Amino acid sequence: MSPRRSDSRDRMILSAAALLREYGASATSIDRVLAHSKAPRGSVYHHFPGGRTQLIDEAVTLAGDFIAGLIDAAMQADDPVAAVDAFFLLWRDRLVESGFRAGCPIVAVAVETNDDAPQLARSAAAVFARWQEALAALLLSHGLSEERSRRLGAFIIAAVEGAVIMCRAEQSTAPVEAAAAEIHDLLLHALSDRPGAESGPRP
Repeated sequence: MSPRRSDSRDRMILSAAALLREYGASATSIDRVLAHSKAPRGSVYHHFPGGRTQLIDEAVTLAGDFIAGLIDAAMQADDPVAAVDAFFLLWRDRLVESGFRAGCPIVAVAVETNDDAPQLARSAAAVFARWQEALAALLLSHGLSEERSRRLGAFIIAAVEGAVIMCRAEQSTAPVEAAAAEIHDLLLHALSDRPGAESGPRP
């Protein structure tokens, strides 16, 4: 594969992810991706023989990998509460930088009916599961039980995704800031109650 073709493919996937964040899955058409990425039309079925469904599926995977990478990096932190705080801050900053236009591309795919492409919903579910497992592993590594870590991992993802949707509707960062504050306090209490904790969570 030539560098030019490879570059076109990457640009199209990145554009599809960006468009999913702002406009949702149904509005992310091949034409819109081509206009956004400035990729040649002839490259579409060369790089994506499965057409629009394959392109969106790969954009979902790319976006999922990016966030999972941030969570994986946070696992190296000594303070899991600060790591989760940073996760919420990332979404807050994205909302502000985009003027509340950009949400989560995974949610964009998950909330729309895709009867003609059920694999998109499965891909979105797989991304959410990966994020939850990564957060659960972070909390487990800091002394919480496996069951509690899994529940909290799911709750953190649900809280941030719900807050992002509310922020876009309200054109305000208040929902994600409120969710971040509550999750922060919840994690402090959970870590202070973990077996072997002396007087509070690890610094």
